[in-house]
Amino acid sequence: MLFDLKGRHIYYDLAGPEAGPVVCLTHSLACDGGMWAEQLPALLAEGYRVLRLDMRGHGGSDPVSGPYTMAELAGDVAAALDFLGIARIQYIGLSIGGMLGQAFAIAHGERLVSAMWCDTAPQTMAGAKDAWAPRIAAVTKANSVAPLADGTMERWFTDGFKPRNPARWKQLHATVGGTSAAGYLGCAAAILDFDFTAKLPQVKVPTLVICGADDQSTQPAGNRRIASLVPGGRYEEIANARHFPNVEHPATFNRIMMGWLDSHR
Repeated sequence: MLFDLKGRHIYYDLAGPEAGPVVCLTHSLACDGGMWAEQLPALLAEGYRVLRLDMRGHGGSDPVSGPYTMAELAGDVAAALDFLGIARIQYIGLSIGGMLGQAFAIAHGERLVSAMWCDTAPQTMAGAKDAWAPRIAAVTKANSVAPLADGTMERWFTDGFKPRNPARWKQLHATVGGTSAAGYLGCAAAILDFDFTAKLPQVKVPTLVICGADDQSTQPAGNRRIASLVPGGRYEEIANARHFPNVEHPATFNRIMMGWLDSHR
């Protein structure tokens, strides 16, 4: 489904009973709401209403020219909730989805029942601009994210994932390559310019942070730091997983997720 926000379309998928408590899912850079396919059946089976949003320039949502900020991306989530008439949500976001989730909690905490931030970071990591420069140059030159697809999948998954799940690997690889260059570059700019460390201690939302134990993109130490900064924050680690533990180990992830959501239902 689409709605218009200031002349551009934002794509969303809303499933589940109208009276069910709403869980809002936001995805990683160079992906879309389809990255949560392994979580959808578990959520619907327990009567949750599931809202999956595509960030600007990702999936079915139109790109916006120029750099983005985490505050702007969080504002898109707030606009979607306003359009749909949803007052409060339980929020789950991974990677940049967890980063904009922190921005949402800081600016719109009253709309959150709980927050679950996965494989993310509390601030732009040291050396990030140098690390990202080749990726940004490659996307800019090709006007496409396709040149980054192989390397991105290597960062997202352990070596054993592709042989076990070749069809799912193919889907996600194609999604990376199909992401708009403008959306990728705009979100990369947001990742390279944020710092929530001073404001996270003011967050009053029950918060769980999850990370793959082998995640080299957003390492466990940064995720543990988020949990330590948010009052009452909890941290869980999933073994033998890199950046997408929800896809690589869905049974473990879903057990943690459902326990968390049900405890705040």
